[in-house]
Amino acid sequence: WIGVPTKVFNLGVYRREAVKSYQSYDFFRHDNEEAMRIRKHCALVALEDVKAYLTEDCGQIAVFDATNTTRERRDMILTFAKENSFKVFFVESVCDDPEVIAANILEVKVSSPDYPERNRENVMDDFLKRIECYKVTYQPLDPANYDKDLSFIKVINVGQRFLVNRVQDYIQSKIVYYLMNIHVQPRTIYLCRHGESEFNLVGKIGGDSGLSTRGKEFAQALKKFIKEQEIVDLKVWTSQLKRTIQTAEALGVPYEQWKILNEIDAVSSMVERPNTEEGKGVCEEMTYEEIQRKYPEEFALRDQEKYLYRYPGGESYQDLVQRLEPVIMELERQGNVLVISHQAVMRCLLAYFLDKSADELPYLRCPLHTVLALTPVAYGCKLEMISLNVEAVDTHRDKPSTATNNLPKSQTPVRMRRNSFTPLASSDTVRRPRNYSVGSRPLNPAGSLLFPKARDVADEQKLQDSVQVVIPLS
Repeated sequence: WIGVPTKVFNLGVYRREAVKSYQSYDFFRHDNEEAMRIRKHCALVALEDVKAYLTEDCGQIAVFDATNTTRERRDMILTFAKENSFKVFFVESVCDDPEVIAANILEVKVSSPDYPERNRENVMDDFLKRIECYKVTYQPLDPANYDKDLSFIKVINVGQRFLVNRVQDYIQSKIVYYLMNIHVQPRTIYLCRHGESEFNLVGKIGGDSGLSTRGKEFAQALKKFIKEQEIVDLKVWTSQLKRTIQTAEALGVPYEQWKILNEIDAVSSMVERPNTEEGKGVCEEMTYEEIQRKYPEEFALRDQEKYLYRYPGGESYQDLVQRLEPVIMELERQGNVLVISHQAVMRCLLAYFLDKSADELPYLRCPLHTVLALTPVAYGCKLEMISLNVEAVDTHRDKPSTATNNLPKSQTPVRMRRNSFTPLASSDTVRRPRNYSVGSRPLNPAGSLLFPKARDVADEQKLQDSVQVVIPLS
């Protein structure tokens, strides 16, 4: 979501492909030699896919999602990482709370492909026996002796306590930060835009206009909706712009203003143009039709690559994603929250929880006067769209046809971050081996065969870039 190419390699998928039909917990017995052979083979195949992803497909983080509960398995992974100059970060989840274990089995495993058309009692019984099979050979990470030099985090009873060991770099610290902020308690996140504004009515962007008559009707309808839901300990967040504040005021409950929830900064910065009013951007309070007529090149650039396009003096969607990261982390920490925000902001939040790509994000539909209820479930979020039946204008613009290119002939269609000295990769980027970065050497530095043009160790080091393999233990 923040732009680091990542892929999950779930060993259960490889196992199901190899075995086709899961019968019972007997497959996970340590004395089942045939099953142990199959499981090891699946792990080796998955690791080869990890290698291909990190070295050929420009990946940066691979999540090798398996139990990895023995030193033998972890040593195999470490040897693999050493041979390929990958860094390893282990994630160990330790849980001895029977209620949490039971809830996890019922929520996650009942819907697992391992248990098609099975009743809850049978699933619970089989999976508890499966856990007992793992216990026989389980060897926890040992920060005092055997594993003292490894990088890892132990998550104890779903976030009750944490143990962090030898974090090596920025990416690993971000993983720790994320894991220390999430929780698995039931909750719902409600997202909605402000009520229809006066500028929405006339199609203008930017500005800080108040609500229209229908926007005020929506605010009252939202108040009724929230009351009917009887939501426990609901928190309400808004931006610092008038239209979201007026919407929240009608609810008659306490709310918190976040500046970083303000709409994408498309127009507010000063741009050096003749006769431009001080402090007012060139697109301020203009309609898209006016922008297209006055600044056709800017309009065409935005249609060409909407996620990366940065308004003159303003922000891109990519910038907005970075800005919203603290809100995302706080939402992960909280219980029930209603976020009253803006179209671009809501798209970014929705893309995070629904795992949408950068290409999809700028075109997600977030209509006015509609509440989106997000309920985190196993491996994703359940989305419910609730219209409050108050009419409003439609502010959505569909993605332009790829066959249409309105760029002036003098404009080369490159993917570039505006107002930046560093252009992004073009569509014809040459794939190159990914190695590791200065100051972040993995277990075994890459040999000179990877860098035939490097004159010495210093030159070799400058060419290196970082890749990570994240290893969950659960």
